[in-house]
Amino acid sequence: MPEGVLADLAFPSGRPLPPSLRAWLTYDTSLLQRHQWFTPDGGFAPRPLDQVVSDETGDFWGTEFSWLTGHLPECFLLPGGSDSRRILAGTEPDEEGEYPVFALDLDDMPYLGLMYPGFDVYLADTAGLLDLGKRQTYTDLIDHGAYGPRMRRHAAQCFAGETCVEYPFESAPLFAQLYPEKALRSPRRGNTAG
Repeated sequence: MPEGVLADLAFPSGRPLPPSLRAWLTYDTSLLQRHQWFTPDGGFAPRPLDQVVSDETGDFWGTEFSWLTGHLPECFLLPGGSDSRRILAGTEPDEEGEYPVFALDLDDMPYLGLMYPGFDVYLADTAGLLDLGKRQTYTDLIDHGAYGPRMRRHAAQCFAGETCVEYPFESAPLFAQLYPEKALRSPRRGNTAG
């Protein structure tokens, strides 16, 4: 993407592009075009989370995530995952200017977890440039020495301090925060990586 065009780009919400995405777009746009990131005129085309889920897995599952639409209205599908999907969410950026990357998994129960603290770490891990060890769950980086603080900030902002939301959603702290009159209480647990 030409530097002059890139200099003026922001997400439709007005949020700035993360530095890693800005750097990537100077190199390549075709990868993200294949994942429906752009409008025909070259602007960004985010989708609310439930629409990404519907488009990828069907309307039934999209409906299950509709309660998050107002909380996560600016999402972008990323390459990766076998029985799961990776999603960049335009939320509040962390101190590096990066936005969280989630893992969406519907294999056992509907689940959305914080997988990477930003597009920067997602890209580096996908390219095999990082040694993150054997991951047991999608959310393992919450305890990582370098990435844990960023993950915890995103967890506080995105999931009311938890690393994920998992079905039944009514028992999630975030659900209680967004819909206190409908919330249930139950312990939370992580999901395995895959």
